Order: sequence, then structure tokens, then C-alpha cells
Amino acid sequence: MSVDEGPTLRRRRLGAELKRCREAAGLTQENVSRHFEWHAAKVTRIETARVAVTPRDVKDLLTLYGVGDQDYREALVELARLSRERTWWTDYRDIMRPGNFVGLEAAAASMRAWEPIIVPGLLQTEAYMRALIRTGRSNESPQQTDRRVSLRLTRQVRLRGERPLELTAIIDESVVRRVVGGDEVMNEQLRHLIEVAQLPNVMLQILPFSAGEHTFLGGSAALLEFRETTHLDVVYLEGLAGDYYEEQPAEVVRYRQEFERLSARALDHRMTIKMIESLLVA
Repeated sequence: MSVDEGPTLRRRRLGAELKRCREAAGLTQENVSRHFEWHAAKVTRIETARVAVTPRDVKDLLTLYGVGDQDYREALVELARLSRERTWWTDYRDIMRPGNFVGLEAAAASMRAWEPIIVPGLLQTEAYMRALIRTGRSNESPQQTDRRVSLRLTRQVRLRGERPLELTAIIDESVVRRVVGGDEVMNEQLRHLIEVAQLPNVMLQILPFSAGEHTFLGGSAALLEFRETTHLDVVYLEGLAGDYYEEQPAEVVRYRQEFERLSARALDHRMTIKMIESLLVA
């Protein structure tokens, strides 16, 4: 599994560049859609990386925008080609949530995650995963369950090896107190948390009940950060009403500050490990 920027980040870089060119040309998304007789939402989907754009469309867009720099044109066309490559998660698209969180996670340099209910996917044991899947998808075939487990285990490769993902995971105290899969499964999961928290690229913190109310009470959240393209940092919010991606730079900065505040209120590494150890069943 490649840990370079990958097609997802390339698509976002391309969308950002095409948007910049359009705005420099003084055109609206509606102007462009009308010119090419495209569906009204196509330009929006291209600029927000919701769809892969063809090299031919990139050439046509750059011509419309009056971009004459040949080297720049060729670079964006090549970016379009690379952004359409197959990825390791392509075969799992039928079981993935809408959007492309997995692709963003695979390309990110670092991620800050908040989980109020369950252990973050990157830190789950296989037995814990299967217990969760059985509960939420009781009618699913064993083959589909195996594929979901395989996807999650493959995602976890990002925590080890060359250029590992730098992960800061803040979890609610209820996460480690809620027994999932029975005592044996939960005991294994707690030991795994202690083990993975020793990795140099992983910071695990527990937010104790005593911390009270906070900004992220609504649900899970993740801030994905990209080393050389910080303007493409994105916040992912997961809720019952659906998933949401926040990409506006000012909002990303606000969420980063909220994560820092949450981290300051959470237990430090030593106290986090101590709490987990206290919950182990002998």
C-alpha cells in the first residue's frame, strides 16, 4: 500500500488549481457549465474533488480560462491522469461510506481524531471489529463481514512502516468502559490500546467524564492534515444525519484550535495508560 499522496490528494490539488484558474478568469461555475453544456453541478464536483476529471476536460477548462503557460497546463493534465489511477481501496468502494475518507486518510501526513463511543478504527483489534460489525449488520453475510474487517486492517498499515501516519486520538472515557464483545475481547482491545500508544507516531488520550461539556459532544470528528499542501487540510464530521467535510481554511483553523483545547483537557499519556490498566480484567 503506497503512502505517497495518492489519487485522492492529487484530485483535491487539481480541483483547487482549477478553481483558482476559473476565478482568475472571472468566470462563475454556472458560466463554465453553460459553456460546455454540462450538468450544473459538474464544475462544483470537479473543484471539490467529488469526481475524477478527465485530461481532456482539464485541457478544455484551461483553454476556456485563458491559461497559456504550457508547462503549467501539462502539469495539470498529468495530475488529472494520475488522479484517475486505481487504488488499493477501489475494490472496497461498495462497503465504504459516501465520500472518500479512506483515501484522505491514506494520503494524510497526520490526523487528529475524536471518538465519543467506540475505539477509533485505526486502533481496533480484529475481534473488537467483528463484534461491532455483528451488532450493527446482523444480516450481513460472513463474506461481507470479512471484507469490512480486511478494509479496516489494511487501513491500520498507515500506523507502521515508512512515513507512518502521525495520529492523535482522543477518546471519551465511555469508550474504554463500554464492554464490546465480552470481557475477553475487551481485555484484548485494552491491551492493544496500551501497546499501540507506545508507537512514536501515536498519541492516545482519554477525555474523562469530569471534563464535562465540550465542542465535540455531537459526534465523531477527524482533522486530516497534509504536509506540503496545508491549504487542503480537511475536517471530517460523522453523525446520524450523515457525513460532512469542512474544507474552508478558516473553519479548519477553528477545528484545529478546538482539538488543541480538547487535548489540553484530556488525560496525558501516563494517566491514560493508568486508566486503561485499571480496567483490565485479571
